[in-house]
Amino acid sequence: MKGVYTYEYPRPALTADVLVFSHDRREVILIRRKNEPYKDCWALPGGFMDMNETIEQCAVRELKEETNIDVSDLYLIGVFSKVDRDPRGRTVTVAYYCFADKETTAIKALDDAAEIAWCKIDSMPVLAFDHKEVIEKALAMINVTEN
Repeated sequence: MKGVYTYEYPRPALTADVLVFSHDRREVILIRRKNEPYKDCWALPGGFMDMNETIEQCAVRELKEETNIDVSDLYLIGVFSKVDRDPRGRTVTVAYYCFADKETTAIKALDDAAEIAWCKIDSMPVLAFDHKEVIEKALAMINVTEN
């Protein structure tokens, strides 16, 4: 959808991030970023929403483009909107989680992912953006849901 828009107020960008847990919830998939900002840092798979898709479609597309994983069931973690969460400008993300079988899921670093790996929850590297906060919120949700 293309057009000319004139707005009195600036608009934030919208992204989707996806947290992929192993079924035992002890590991997550992270990508090492190929591009700035945070080049070479680890992050959740995700990216910018296109004008012709829903935020859920964006999450599914970005996960496939960066990890080669197809998903159908996504669960909402929440909306993350700290003013300075992205150095490129005002960006709001909608974060989701899903599960994948570590033994049978063929992961592959694609698109703007330089590398991909399963990382243990208790020994994760420093993460880009606010992705540590996203993971912490998802872990708290899962613990509440499972009790």
